[in-house]
Amino acid sequence: MKASTKESARLRIRRLEGQIRGIGKMVQDDAYCIDVLTQLQAVSAACESLGLMLLDDHVRTCVADAVRSGDGTEKMDELSAAVRRFARR
Repeated sequence: MKASTKESARLRIRRLEGQIRGIGKMVQDDAYCIDVLTQLQAVSAACESLGLMLLDDHVRTCVADAVRSGDGTEKMDELSAAVRRFARR
């Protein structure tokens, strides 16, 4: 993983942790259900965005390096499986 991707992922995860804590507080405080659902959707979208960023980094680093070295078949299979998992959402 590139250092810039790692730092960006770390920051996004910290934001997600804050959002989850906020949702927990909303539930504890009996917030309006639609407001809680809206926040859950925001967290879901943020998780998906993070996953796509990590997937992109994986393609540009791990998979590209494996293909260049002639060892790409296993990484391509792994990539295909990861894409299928994301496509199920």
